[in-house]
Amino acid sequence: MLPRLGYSEEADLPRSGVSCIVIVEIHALTKIYEGKQRVTAVDGIDLSVNPGEIFGLLGPNGAGKTTTISIATTRTLPTSGSVRIAGVDVVAHPAEARRYIGVVPQYNTLDRSLTIYENLYFHCRYFGFTHAQARQRSDELLAQFLLSERRKAYPSQLSGGLAQRVQIARAIAHRPTVLFLDEPSAGLDPQSRMAMWNAVQGLRKEGITVVLTTHYMEEADALSDRVAIVDHGRMLAIGSPQKLKETFGAQTIIHLTLRHLDAAESVAAELRLRPGVQNVELAQDSLRVFTNGAEGLLTDLIQAASPLGLRDIAISEPSLETVFIQLTGRDLRE
Repeated sequence: MLPRLGYSEEADLPRSGVSCIVIVEIHALTKIYEGKQRVTAVDGIDLSVNPGEIFGLLGPNGAGKTTTISIATTRTLPTSGSVRIAGVDVVAHPAEARRYIGVVPQYNTLDRSLTIYENLYFHCRYFGFTHAQARQRSDELLAQFLLSERRKAYPSQLSGGLAQRVQIARAIAHRPTVLFLDEPSAGLDPQSRMAMWNAVQGLRKEGITVVLTTHYMEEADALSDRVAIVDHGRMLAIGSPQKLKETFGAQTIIHLTLRHLDAAESVAAELRLRPGVQNVELAQDSLRVFTNGAEGLLTDLIQAASPLGLRDIAISEPSLETVFIQLTGRDLRE
């Protein structure tokens, strides 16, 4: 007998979250791991996610994104603070909260002993669907995610991109209110990543709210209505990608890679006086020149940096990564 969560008709699936003003509400969330070294993974995070949003948690590896998602999806208990999903406290009522939640973790968790169809079918059965409902829903999902021809395949026979599509299909099979995606494009090739993006954006039509974690700034920029930038377990900024760029003055960054840094500080001081240059920073073997636009500056920068053995020039257009650098002084991918 399959375990059931207390309802058997699709009409009985949880719907109260749809009428909530806030689907995900996180307040003063903290997670501390005690041991030889005390580690604060999440340090007082506050955020809320509205119905129908695609909300991104953006930050480097180890920033606290996955821990936050683990608490929100009832897999980890917080040290303090609270998380509510569609109004349900995930600590006080974890089983009820899970009725509203779909989860795609970082790693492939498909049952390798089952076919793709069976992975979907038994997920539906676990959530109370009858045999006929589970069969119909599984067929719908296979068609929606362009997987019908692979229904009899096993997870080991799928590429990373196809397996990720199956995981998303399975996660929304019971029609959750919110879908949590933890680093959804990690390890995917560019083509599979684009297919995954399209699948996520298509979830809007079903009224599913999406919360995703990522350390790819282009992914957060492309998918998210709003983004929260986190680092060292703390919230640094929150808003739409465009609003964050405007608020924090995201600028074009010109990276000048140098052979010699002996006189780099004096060159940086000189460059700071040039029209259009907002700031210059030393970074390992390079100078970072922050400007409102590279046009007309490149010739001056090349001449100024040539005595230091200029090796390479790279231009980064305004992005969420430049916002992150403005906030923390370090690269997002570090």
